[in-house]
Amino acid sequence: MLSVVNADGSTETSSLIDDVVREGARRMRAATLEAEVNSYIAELADQRDESGRRLVVRNGYHQPRKVTTAAGTVEVKAPRVNDERVDEATGKRKRFSSGILPPWCRKSPKIRS
Repeated sequence: MLSVVNADGSTETSSLIDDVVREGARRMRAATLEAEVNSYIAELADQRDESGRRLVVRNGYHQPRKVTTAAGTVEVKAPRVNDERVDEATGKRKRFSSGILPPWCRKSPKIRS
């Protein structure tokens, strides 16, 4: 990402250091989400249906959303998982839910109001 930097070290939106911190936070969050999904899918790779197809696969990305963190507001695009397994006790499909970025999360728990 290229930005025009003013003489005082600021950009159009904020200071250059803030932009660098936000971009670093966005990249770290994206990498950890990818690693979490890849681990989940690898753990369940041996589960297949009658046709031999995997029951748990990647399925693109969710719509981007903004999450407020200590580093500022960061846009996050979380990976999606298609989990076709069925819970035998309830009869409902099992679902992947990120421990790093739950679906309801819009701000870090450390950020107040």
